[in-house]
Amino acid sequence: MTEPSTHFERPVRIRFSHCDPAGIVFFPQYLVMTNALVEDWFNEALDIDYAAMISTRRVGLPIVKLDCTFSKPSQMGDTLILSLTLDRIGARSVGIVIDAQSHGETRFLARQVLVTTSLESGASIDIPDDIRAALTRFNPVALAEAKDQVQDASKETRS
Repeated sequence: MTEPSTHFERPVRIRFSHCDPAGIVFFPQYLVMTNALVEDWFNEALDIDYAAMISTRRVGLPIVKLDCTFSKPSQMGDTLILSLTLDRIGARSVGIVIDAQSHGETRFLARQVLVTTSLESGASIDIPDDIRAALTRFNPVALAEAKDQVQDASKETRS
């Protein structure tokens, strides 16, 4: 029996439309790529219909925290391997890390916190049970680490 993968990968070929007049990827395009990767991750690895989550269930997943490191420019014709790792599962949020590499070199690294949100009210909501179960199947360690962080924080508060 094979163990579940704790990362999700997708190749992305850099196109003319990704690039600025200098001929390199215009940095906001990396965020478009990461959003597409999250959608594919939900659809393919988590088996959660992302379009239905947004349009029917009215559950959004906006980025509320973002830290990006741009290590080396990418040019039209390059192929990046985007790799998503689930870092943390909280009550209303998930932490992910996306690494983009080409020829073994990191081009950019993004750390993101995504929050489950009601698209009706705009307020954050608890991660729905089916999504939490899918996330936990994908990386059970991420849930355990998040619980440890909460316990550590509550100990610090009591001190």
